[in-house]
Amino acid sequence: MGFRRRTRRRALIAGAAIAHHETKKADEQQADDQAPADDQAPADDQAPADDQAQYAPPPADPADEIEHLAQLHTSGALSDEEFTAAKAKILGT
Repeated sequence: MGFRRRTRRRALIAGAAIAHHETKKADEQQADDQAPADDQAPADDQAPADDQAQYAPPPADPADEIEHLAQLHTSGALSDEEFTAAKAKILGT
C-alpha cells in the first residue's frame, strides 16, 4: 500500500508543478502581448493595466478545505501526520 500512496502523491505533485509552470508561462506570454513596443506610446483611450480589475477568486472556506483534506486522508493520499499538519495550518494553530 505504501507504493501506491507514494505513486499517487508523486502524480499529484507532478500535476501541480506542471499546472503551475503552464500558468506562469501563460502569464508571461500575456504580459508580453500587452506590453507596448518601445517606440510606441500607449494610446490615451487605452486604460493602463493597473486600472483594470483583476479577477480574484473568493477566499476558500476553512471548513471546505478541511473536508477536502479529510477526503484525501480517507483515500490514503495523506498520512495521519500530514493530515494533522495541514489541518493545523488551515486553522492557524
